[in-house]
Amino acid sequence: MAETAAAPSAPPPAASSPLSRAERFVWLTARVLEQRLFAHQFLGGGADPAETALDAYRNEDGGYGHALEPDLRGPVSQPLHTAHALRVLDLIGRCDGARTERVCRYLTSVSTADGALPAVHPGQRGYPAAPFVPVVDDPPSDLLATGPVVGLLHRNAVWHAWLFRATDFCWQRIESLETSHPYEVEAAVAFLDSAPNRPRARAAAERLGRLVRDRRLAVLDPARAESWPLAPGYAPGEHHFPYDFARTPGSLARAWFTDEEIARCLDHLAGRQQEDGGWPVTWRQWAAVPTLEARPMVTIEALRTLRAYGRAIG
Repeated sequence: MAETAAAPSAPPPAASSPLSRAERFVWLTARVLEQRLFAHQFLGGGADPAETALDAYRNEDGGYGHALEPDLRGPVSQPLHTAHALRVLDLIGRCDGARTERVCRYLTSVSTADGALPAVHPGQRGYPAAPFVPVVDDPPSDLLATGPVVGLLHRNAVWHAWLFRATDFCWQRIESLETSHPYEVEAAVAFLDSAPNRPRARAAAERLGRLVRDRRLAVLDPARAESWPLAPGYAPGEHHFPYDFARTPGSLARAWFTDEEIARCLDHLAGRQQEDGGWPVTWRQWAAVPTLEARPMVTIEALRTLRAYGRAIG
């Protein structure tokens, strides 16, 4: 009996749409994980293929390695790789059960004395890493590494002993911030958007939003981006915009910006799609392969942000 071709799970995007152009870019350049994540997010693909691809990065200690986060090369587990894995599991609806139990055991094993995560564990030594993520013998606790992980676990109603001190660390660090930089603010928002104490989170977010505007950490007019300061150590053009903090309209950071500011910057985001269909990496580029591997991630995030705000992507 002749086989019958399976019906496509989602209609193909219009040939000239942002989604269609991005799809071609992903098939041309992306790792298997991002190919399957793109299919899951935009083409009706299933969660199983994406989870299978993610499993290739998982180590026996419950963490993730193998350059899952492209700026850290080598096989060893790292907090930043593991945070990336949790984001993928969250996107595909698999951030639960035995998966997160394994992850939390790994997080416990690499935590600092105050129960939080370092940005880079010393196990990275000997493997290539971006110069802006230095490897030190006794790394301090880092909100950039801890905030998104704690936020995702709370968002998915995961409870584990590791979370108690890590949550306290995030509250203490965020509520004591007097100065900051955009990536740290993004990490704070990732925590606050899912923190279980909602009145406290709203109060902390309101204070953080005043800091962002007072310190001019978000470019509010892309046509005059050069008039906004860059944080120390950032690459030329490594500006951040309102959508970097408020990834969805439901984020607490959305209240920091006017409708006009959001609309203007979303126009800018849509216009950043390049000829090859992908969005650019804006942080410092230190090697060819990490940049190539990061662009599909940036492209998926740009499309998700535009879709969340109701922009047509195809």
